[in-house]
Amino acid sequence: MAKPRAPELYKRLRAEIVLGRLAPSQRLRLEDLRTRTGSSVPTLREVLTRLSADGFVIAEDQKGFMVAPISVENLRELADLRKLVEMEALARSIEAGDMEWESRVVAAHYKLSRSEARMQAGEAAARDDWKRYDWEFHQTLISACGSRELLSVHAMVFDKYLRYQMLFLTFRGGIAQAEHQALREAALDRDVASAQAILSKHIEGGVAHALAAYADRERAG
Repeated sequence: MAKPRAPELYKRLRAEIVLGRLAPSQRLRLEDLRTRTGSSVPTLREVLTRLSADGFVIAEDQKGFMVAPISVENLRELADLRKLVEMEALARSIEAGDMEWESRVVAAHYKLSRSEARMQAGEAAARDDWKRYDWEFHQTLISACGSRELLSVHAMVFDKYLRYQMLFLTFRGGIAQAEHQALREAALDRDVASAQAILSKHIEGGVAHALAAYADRERAG
């Protein structure tokens, strides 16, 4: 079987970190990763170095690599950065988006709303679908912004922010559903101010929910 190439392995390990399958502060032992992924040690070093440069992994002198830890301060910083980047990209996208963009927004929201309904019904298996479609919806909303660099920065920040949501399963139920619906409508109505206000409230609500879950985990030990 062919060994995975560095770009493929990067995506896989980054996804495992974002989805919480590799836990915060977990040691990343090269031999364990080599056995599990079928990759070579040089390729693993290359990938882990790139993940370190992107902030998903910490490289420690003489100690190897570990998954980046989590903290309240980091979550708040990521939320502020996400708002800054996503609100700018959203405004540009609403102003420039064409009919094809509108149809993609509608389709992305449909998938998200269906997965949210499954989450509301208590389907644990819907967890990964819910976050994938949440990511897709927000990415689609800003996809017409006209800036690859802005989209790239947003994808990086969103994944780091998403990691906290996946760790604490911070689904806010009907509140988040209503915000997504309102965000879709404001975007399709080309109402930049309303869309940005809804997005800001949506992100702040998610942070508050995640912080409450984080505090509960800390109290539980």
